[in-house]
Amino acid sequence: MSKIVDKKYLFSFALVASLFFFWGFAHSILDILNKHFQDALVISKWRSALVQAMVYGGYFIMALPAGAIIRKWGYKVGVITGLMLYGIGALLFIPGESLMSFEFFLACLFVIGCGLTCLETAANPYVAVLGDEATAPSRLNLAQSLNGLGWIVGPLVGGLVVFSGEDGNSGSVSLPYAVIGVIVLIVAFVFSRIQLPEIVEQQTSMDGEGKGDKCLGADESLIYNKVEDAREKAACGSKAEPSLWHSSVFVFGLVALFFYVAAQTGINSFFINYVTEKVPTVSSRTAALLLSFGGMGLFFVGRLLGSWLMNRIQAGKVLLACAIGGILCMAYVILGSGISALVALVLTYLCEATMFPTIFALSLNGLGINETKRGSSFLIMSIVGGAIAPVLMGVIGETNMAIGFIIPLICFIVIALFACKLLR
Repeated sequence: MSKIVDKKYLFSFALVASLFFFWGFAHSILDILNKHFQDALVISKWRSALVQAMVYGGYFIMALPAGAIIRKWGYKVGVITGLMLYGIGALLFIPGESLMSFEFFLACLFVIGCGLTCLETAANPYVAVLGDEATAPSRLNLAQSLNGLGWIVGPLVGGLVVFSGEDGNSGSVSLPYAVIGVIVLIVAFVFSRIQLPEIVEQQTSMDGEGKGDKCLGADESLIYNKVEDAREKAACGSKAEPSLWHSSVFVFGLVALFFYVAAQTGINSFFINYVTEKVPTVSSRTAALLLSFGGMGLFFVGRLLGSWLMNRIQAGKVLLACAIGGILCMAYVILGSGISALVALVLTYLCEATMFPTIFALSLNGLGINETKRGSSFLIMSIVGGAIAPVLMGVIGETNMAIGFIIPLICFIVIALFACKLLR
């Protein structure tokens, strides 16, 4: 059984993994904004879903520029750029609360979304390649467990701060964003002062001598991924590394990730609406706490459990089991009623916990470092699924929220098909 993280990369891994918490928080607090804006600004469900559309739309627009930044200046600059945009967007919520303009809040969220794009484009592939390729899914799931912790804290803080006051909805929407904005900018400064190992490709000849030997030892912060020249591979009768678009696993993984983010975002966006409609005695604040400790708590546990399992069981098999579990839970969410339907909704978070890091890591499996950087940008672009699903769910479930959950049901079916392809 291989080590998930090698000792020599432990500090770098821990540092970059800490970033996963910040975008988990940023995403999960959005689910509080949906219900808050519906009540405070008197807008429809589908219009409130523009909150997610702006953040995830930022992923689509910023993914390729973020990839270009990383290819030219490295992962560290990508991280710092992302943190700066995240912090600025969060601090803009302070004047936003005075204006109480839905459009201004959307603009702030778009800036945050662009920052998150840079963070994810840099951190996900960096963690994946920071060690043995065979343990990449386990390593990414371990890092994503901190992301799961952020998903718990977001609705917890948002629920207690935003859903407060006499009417249960007159708390400060800017306070949690102001605090996280300051923290994120401090972290950006810390990253600007430290040195991270950079991952580069080194061409090697058939006899094993590096063509770039003068680079070796010049900077111990470089992690070299040695690849033979394609022509020499052909001469030896071995296959060259597949290009991005010739890898059927990558292409299907791109599609699967689109549908996963669509499912996750749609479920999160209307969790509070679903709970308060199914059990009218439950307040929005209580539903937010259920989302935090119930749904996101299981999500966090699922990430840790997934990291452990995938070091013992084939990642594709775990993904298929989770996808089937998601399908069954969504079917009951749509057809069930009462407390049992809420239990099925909460259990969905355990099923979906490992999906993103697993699909991401397996989609990049077998690609070279340069192709991994390019592929990461396209995979991050697929997160735009999170901009589309909530709007569709809002339209379909305007009068009956349960019907809207047919969208994530379809998404989990697509993910199950991707898992089946991996196991063939």
